[in-house]
Amino acid sequence: MTIPENGYPRAAAVSPRVHVVEHTDSTNAHLRRDVEADPDAHPHLSVLLTTDQRAGRGRLDRSWTAPAGTALAISVLLRVGAVPVHSRGWIPLVAGLAMSDAVSAQLHDRQVGVKWPNDVLVDGRKISGILAEVLPGETGDVILGAGVNTTMAEVDLPVATATSFAVLGVEVDEDRLLADYLTGLRDHIAHLAVSGADDALRERVAAACVTIGEDVVVSLPGGETLTGTAERLDEDGRLVVRTGAVESVVGAGDVVHVRGVG
Repeated sequence: MTIPENGYPRAAAVSPRVHVVEHTDSTNAHLRRDVEADPDAHPHLSVLLTTDQRAGRGRLDRSWTAPAGTALAISVLLRVGAVPVHSRGWIPLVAGLAMSDAVSAQLHDRQVGVKWPNDVLVDGRKISGILAEVLPGETGDVILGAGVNTTMAEVDLPVATATSFAVLGVEVDEDRLLADYLTGLRDHIAHLAVSGADDALRERVAAACVTIGEDVVVSLPGGETLTGTAERLDEDGRLVVRTGAVESVVGAGDVVHVRGVG
């Protein structure tokens, strides 16, 4: 996959700034440097993207790499000053919802959903992951980094539980994918700003979350594990896991890994 000659016109109709780079170390780090250097030039929904990210990071500082041209690396700046502080824990979850919807729009007869908190799965295999980073400063603005496996061949998939549009036999329209993702982000962040994480938003996120109802093993820092049934999301977007008569609540920042049993 190469950068389209005509750029990303659909995405540019949603975002005020779409900056495409041939390659970079990490799109999140690159965008953060750009924002720090010139904050006024980077309004809400500013985007930096590449098809050649060479030192990407996932959750818990895990490395994230892909052969050049086989994945789309996207970072989006969210100006979240209008979002109530108590609702900001839902930002990574609505990002997962937005990407899930964007992926689903180009895949027919496939089961697309979100593995809590924000990995996007197709037929149980991961096609996209998202990392949210809070910027220093009073407003607590957020950079969302997302990687999407686009033309990656089966042999290049990082793990057996991953997939790509190419493996699924689909030629992705990446401009449409990006535009749909940005549209979802725009609308969900606006919803959080106006209504917070109300019942309607929580129900949409929960409906997309394939983790709910599964028997899971939750790996916690320190090597401990929690085994039970993922029952629901609480009002803060944390996962509620039931083990017998005991309910445990885990936040995304407290979890090393969540996997299904069986």
